[in-house]
Amino acid sequence: MSLESNKVFAAVLSSALLIMVISMVAESVFHEEHAKPAFTVEVASTDAAEEVVEEGPSLAELLQTADASKGERQFAKCKSCHTVENGGRDGTGPNLYGVLGRDVAATDGFRYSGALSEHGGTWTYELMNEWLASPKNTVPGTSMAFAGIRKDEQRADLIAYLRTFSDNPPALPEVVAEEEAAEEAVDGDAEMAEEGAEEASN
Repeated sequence: MSLESNKVFAAVLSSALLIMVISMVAESVFHEEHAKPAFTVEVASTDAAEEVVEEGPSLAELLQTADASKGERQFAKCKSCHTVENGGRDGTGPNLYGVLGRDVAATDGFRYSGALSEHGGTWTYELMNEWLASPKNTVPGTSMAFAGIRKDEQRADLIAYLRTFSDNPPALPEVVAEEEAAEEAVDGDAEMAEEGAEEASN
């Protein structure tokens, strides 16, 4: 009986060894290496490349239709630091009567931050618009903590409101007609093409 058991065990062991050998041979013959690329090249989508960004109205256009009464509501965000009345007192920020057209950091007796004092220039409509959008981006280092007004229309309304507090407000910027803007763009492209041709010939 033990001899029969040994024969069976030997047969099973032989079969297992045979299967292992066959598997190893098959693996060495048919094994495929899946090579991974050293780096991946990303190709931009043609749809994204062809996407056209539409620009909104210019500041000059917005100021033509700006609503000073809506701007007064926007000024509620500024009241805790500024006054606008003629002869109004300075607060955390200077009085803003006649600010448009005035030199930057020019209120007598008010202590401005070093960054604003060194900025120079005049409070034009364009500079005021940039300042109201983000004081810290317009004049890095300013001590003004105001986060800014994101919407173009709301900034234009506020500028229109500030403009009413002046003895002689500066004229609104002129709106450039689309035809004129297109002609200027064409002229600019033509000049660049001529310059490029001259450089190539040299």
